[in-house]
Amino acid sequence: MRGEMPLILICLLGLDLSCCDTLGFKWITRFLALGCYSFLLFPGFLQVGYYYFTSDRVRRGIVYGDLRRNRLDLYLPKNSDGPKPVIAFVTGGAWIIGYKAWGSLLGQQLSDRDIMVACIDYRNFPQATIGDMVKDASQGISYICNNIAEYGGDPNRVYVMGQSAGAHIAACTLLEQAIKEASGEKTSWSVSQIKAYFGLSGGYNLLNLVDHFHNRGLYRSIFLSIMEGEESLRKYSPEVVAQDPNNRNAVSLLPPIILFHGTADYSIPSVSSTSFAETLRGLGVQAESILYEGKTHTDVFLQDPMRGGRDDMFEDLVAMIHAGDSEALARDSTAPPKRRLVPEFMLRLARSVSPF
Repeated sequence: MRGEMPLILICLLGLDLSCCDTLGFKWITRFLALGCYSFLLFPGFLQVGYYYFTSDRVRRGIVYGDLRRNRLDLYLPKNSDGPKPVIAFVTGGAWIIGYKAWGSLLGQQLSDRDIMVACIDYRNFPQATIGDMVKDASQGISYICNNIAEYGGDPNRVYVMGQSAGAHIAACTLLEQAIKEASGEKTSWSVSQIKAYFGLSGGYNLLNLVDHFHNRGLYRSIFLSIMEGEESLRKYSPEVVAQDPNNRNAVSLLPPIILFHGTADYSIPSVSSTSFAETLRGLGVQAESILYEGKTHTDVFLQDPMRGGRDDMFEDLVAMIHAGDSEALARDSTAPPKRRLVPEFMLRLARSVSPF
């Protein structure tokens, strides 16, 4: 671990190993911006953290596999009147700093609407590469599909969701699972058990994103190391995999795909979602992209949920999960507005300094 620390720090700063001797002004300002951004949102982080560590509705560190990072956090609804729909959530973190607790705000707010959330942890780079991350996500989803009834979840209403890098990992996981099933391979869970996939601010064609990430600070050499080399970019690009004629039978097994994205997302452009949805529809998959005008990469996942009141992405997500459940929809219509966690002026300042 000690030998890995310099590389972790380099990755966090978005630096290429070849340019470590010339730490540029651009990266110093980016690092400072991250510090300012975190400071401005700290009141919200503090409240979410307090809930995470003290609430009896959060089951932390449930073991789903043999490795140290094979853990998940479970957010339980307030009442236990019947089986609850479940979201298996894969958090973001640029494949480098992903952690299950990053989904705490989403888990808290969805569980308040009678939806159970399981935030899956997975190994990060440099301890692991993308293949390991997909394996971990698959194991986590398998555990949820096969054991969630013990916690009051409905095994017939399991949804998979990912955010940013987690959206990419989750999409890769679903496609890999579908390919295994189409080939007749025996597996511990099935894509038929998944009601729908929700992708939030994800990237699905790495061939189109590698240069964009390089310019944004996730340098090509680091990114290719994460993705197991340039030759693996196609393998881990869900849009490209879906287009392969050899995978037509596998693609037909996919559940409905709903992709959420902000139009002002500079970390991963919204065209990543619109293009993937269009590709899937052309292959006969039920897929759609929902865009939020003027929203950035962090607006839809952090600033808007911390603002309280009505959150368009959140309400769209809840409505889709509760579709067909008249009682749940009735409760949603009378649900109290979400509580504000951070003053508006701090949210606006955080948005203006965000390095994402």
